[in-house]
Amino acid sequence: MIELKSMFPEELEAFLVSLGEPKFRAKQIFSWMTKGAVGFGEMRNIPQALRDKLAQTATVNSLKLLKKQTSASDGTTKYLWELRDGNAVETVVMRYDHGMTVCISSQVGCRQGCAFCASTIGGLVRNLTAAEMLDEVLFSQLDQGGKISNIVIMGIGEPLDNYDEVLRFLRLVNLPEGLNIGMRHIALSTCGLTEGIEKLARENLQITLALSLHAPDDETRTRLMPANRGRGIAEVIRACESYFAATGRRITFEYAMINGVNDSPAQAEKLAELARRVKAHINLIPLNHVEEREFAPSAPERMRAFCKILTDRGANFTIRRSLGGDVDASCGQLRRKRELEKSE
Repeated sequence: MIELKSMFPEELEAFLVSLGEPKFRAKQIFSWMTKGAVGFGEMRNIPQALRDKLAQTATVNSLKLLKKQTSASDGTTKYLWELRDGNAVETVVMRYDHGMTVCISSQVGCRQGCAFCASTIGGLVRNLTAAEMLDEVLFSQLDQGGKISNIVIMGIGEPLDNYDEVLRFLRLVNLPEGLNIGMRHIALSTCGLTEGIEKLARENLQITLALSLHAPDDETRTRLMPANRGRGIAEVIRACESYFAATGRRITFEYAMINGVNDSPAQAEKLAELARRVKAHINLIPLNHVEEREFAPSAPERMRAFCKILTDRGANFTIRRSLGGDVDASCGQLRRKRELEKSE
């Protein structure tokens, strides 16, 4: 069966022509899918004969809501969606003064093995399709009853490990006749797959690249992030420089503050140096607790000392405001609980 929601309009036109149907039906079908139609029976301006034909040859992806949690303190909403094969992924909608931001997953599970993350426990199951990623945005928007203005691909999975489907998603979500979310309103987070960063730079999509750095030295970073092996920080930074040179888009360094691991004065000095080299913005993240992990967030005094050094060295940084702490909002936790429940 052919998945229509992953198709560009011109591909949908070609498919309909192959069925002996006029091209203009593609625009109608595309519009219905963008509105959240989950079956051909909902497409009321499509002839019944065509609906029957499509039902035999194609599908329209949809997600089933398994669980929804909304923070009482800040309105952050965490969704656990079931995919058609029974797997599940998480999506988070965060509310800011400038609008709603959705954080989507790009894989079921993750193979990168980051030592502080819940998403990678159990490894990679499979990649998400462009249609499934679109539906994370679409169904979250429909449930919220308002326009999603920004997307961050920072949920479960490594986006550059699912390069082709993520690229298709980016182009689809940007279409004016679709969800029409501008590239400059999209951020993609990577653990530093340099070959993917270099490929993405050549696309010149004007999205924001966020590097999950989390340590400024190879010894600590390799301990925290196995993906650093065989690459090293020097290679990752060179790829970031290439991305900035090709796109003119400033890189963000994501840096989870882990007590006694990556928050020393010497590490603050090195981080400031790397940020100046790439002209990067540093996003300091208070570590979210994960039951299966040994790490704890930096103590307040260590955080203050770290920030003072960054300030003294002229580094551009912010401290991410913690959202959704009462709804398991850090990626992977809700899915992990479901997997544990299923195994009992």
